[in-house]
Amino acid sequence: MAKQPASERRVRGSRTGRPIMALLDLLGRRWSLRILWELRGEPLTSRALRSACDEASPTVLQARLTELRAAGFVELGEGGGYALTPHGRELCETFMPLHRFAERWKR
Repeated sequence: MAKQPASERRVRGSRTGRPIMALLDLLGRRWSLRILWELRGEPLTSRALRSACDEASPTVLQARLTELRAAGFVELGEGGGYALTPHGRELCETFMPLHRFAERWKR
């Protein structure tokens, strides 16, 4: 069976099946960008993340962490803390300026 080009492969969890749309779907889910933002400095435990994202329910926070881990942006480090992977750091550098810009216009 011939392998499909990346641009034609369906991505699990995406409505359209396109990789870029799957990424935007993931980042558009509430708390995803906030979690990445909080982890940019240092690894954090689940408790520290809950503190930083004080309005997030533990269930939603855990669901977002699971999605971010499955996507390869967050990893479970030593001592049970969550940390960004190299892909997660690259994503933060790329998307966070846009996130801060969007936050400014919400006010």
